[in-house]
Amino acid sequence: MKITFLGTGTSCGSPVLGCSCDVCMSEDPHDKRLRSSVLIETEKTRILIDCGPDFRQQMMFRPFRRIDGVLITHTHYDHVGGMDDLRPYCAFGEIDVYADFGAADSLRQTIPYCFTENKYPGVPGIRLNVIEPDIPFNIGDITVRPFRVMHGKMPILGFLIGDFAYITDMKTIGKEEINALRGRIDTLIVNALRFDKPHHSHQLVDDAIEFSRTVSARRTFFIHSCHHLGRHKDANRCFPEGFELAYDGQEIVV
Repeated sequence: MKITFLGTGTSCGSPVLGCSCDVCMSEDPHDKRLRSSVLIETEKTRILIDCGPDFRQQMMFRPFRRIDGVLITHTHYDHVGGMDDLRPYCAFGEIDVYADFGAADSLRQTIPYCFTENKYPGVPGIRLNVIEPDIPFNIGDITVRPFRVMHGKMPILGFLIGDFAYITDMKTIGKEEINALRGRIDTLIVNALRFDKPHHSHQLVDDAIEFSRTVSARRTFFIHSCHHLGRHKDANRCFPEGFELAYDGQEIVV
């Protein structure tokens, strides 16, 4: 199974508008971070996790073929702002979108024209599937197990697929969820905002390292990282073995 990092940045992305820091002024493509999203592919199945406002740009030069499912972690704009850009992929049929009850309700309000009885011609054909934490489901030949994490006080979803886990925007996670994940994760993709200055709803690098070690992940890739984390090449020198800052366009096999 191939994982492609479509975006590894925060809600502002990098470079940040109006910022002249070393990261935002860098010419290194590893320092250009679009809003966080990944593409998961087997020979038969293609799944997108989150569909942010950079989705069109992220997919522009990738093979145009069916998207079998879109997993939604939560409905903050940087994670769902590109939903309307799914329209071209509806040439292959309706697109199944998977979200928990709160996120599904939010999507109905955010893009109501996709869910009316008499739809305007050309709107995305979205089939909304409500999912629950800890109840697995299948998309093609991929089994997905959603689990609960907390984005500050907001409950959102992480996803376990085989021995690969994807988590974004986490601040905390419950003991039951940790126990259910411990020893099951080989490859972890998890948010790490920056090195210092605590945030009310995002974990820092040290938090992400501690979480990874708690669940005994073999290798960990950091995403949803802001420009304050520093340049890609410099940040990666600071991490222990088995940890690295992901970059846009990076591909890994799990």
